[in-house]
Amino acid sequence: MSSEEKRAWIYVVVGVVVPVAYLTTVLSKVPGTDVARIAYVGPMLTAIGVGICASIVLAIMTAMASPQDAGQTDERDREINRRGEFVGFYVMSVAAIVPLVLAIAEVEHFWIAHALYLAFVLAALASAVVKIVAYRRG
Repeated sequence: MSSEEKRAWIYVVVGVVVPVAYLTTVLSKVPGTDVARIAYVGPMLTAIGVGICASIVLAIMTAMASPQDAGQTDERDREINRRGEFVGFYVMSVAAIVPLVLAIAEVEHFWIAHALYLAFVLAALASAVVKIVAYRRG
C-alpha cells in the first residue's frame, strides 16, 4: 500500500469519526431546545482542529512506520490524487447550495453552519473514497 493510499484511509477514518462525534454531541441538544441557544461554535472549531491535527499526526506516524515509502509518489499517485480532488470539488460545489439556500431563507445560523460543515466533510470523504477506490481497482 503506497503512502498516498494510507493517507487517504486516514482521511476517511478521521473524516467519519470526528464529525460523527461532534454531531452526536451537538445534535443531541437540539430536541426541545431553541437552536439559537446551543453553543456550537466552540465545539465545531474544536472538531475542525482535532480533525486537522489527527490527520497530520496519523500521517506522520504512518510515514515513520514505513519511511521507505514516505513521500514517494509516481504518475499514478498524481493522477489518482487529481481525480479524487476533482470529485471532491464537485461534491463541495453541489453541497454548498444547501447552506446558500438556508441563508437566503434566513434560517438560524446553527443550521447554516452545520450544512456548510457537512458540505466540507462530504467533499473530503468523497475525495478520499474516490482515491481509495482508484488505488484498489486501478
